This record gives sequence, structure tokens and C-alpha cells, in this order.
Amino acid sequence: MAECKIIHGGTGFHGKQGLDYFSGISAESVGAKAICMHLLEMPPGAMAKPHYHEAHETAIYVLEGSAEMRHGPNLEHVMRVEAGDYLYIPAGVPHQPYNPTDKPVRAVIARTDPNEQESVVLLEG
Repeated sequence: MAECKIIHGGTGFHGKQGLDYFSGISAESVGAKAICMHLLEMPPGAMAKPHYHEAHETAIYVLEGSAEMRHGPNLEHVMRVEAGDYLYIPAGVPHQPYNPTDKPVRAVIARTDPNEQESVVLLEG
């Protein structure tokens, strides 16, 4: 029988996108079958490698700070997210988040991939 679980604090890890996360809910931590949720902390000047998540959607809630993200087939679009904003990234959409400010960004990230790093596909760039 499945059981409810609590993750205290979350262990830090460096994702292959080049950003640092604190692991929360995932297949590895609680046996999740269809979701993962982590905390992202992006220091000033940080930039992810261009990537996409194969066949998995991403939802982000920005807790603190502001960041920008290039997105689209050739990363030709740019959007800015601020504290209090929700961001949706469809499966397979190339993107590259970065922090152009002098303040850190903290955000909660949820994906429909319980293994999180398994579906990350890095792009040439």
C-alpha cells in the first residue's frame, strides 16, 4: 500500500542543465510515479545550458527574485518572470533560463517526469 512521506530539507544536486537544485519529491526520494518537485536557487549571473524536457511538462512558481528565459525552436523569444509569477513550459520546448540581476532567484519547479533529470536533453550551443 502506498504511503504519505515527508522530505525534510532536500539534498542539493547540480542538474545537467547547469543549475543547482534541492531535491524534493521524485521517484528517487519517495517513489513518485508521475511528478517531481524541487527548489531551484539561481545566483546572480547564473545561466542554464539550452535544453528541453522530452515528453514532460514543467510548472514553475517564482518565490523570490526575477529571471529571464530564452525559449522557442531557436531560443528566439525572451520572457521575464518575477516573484509571484507562475510559468508553464510545454514538453519538448527548448529553453534557457538565466538570472541577469544582482539578486538570487528562488523558485519551486514541478515536472511530469518523476525522475526529473532523465528527460533533460541538452542542445548544442
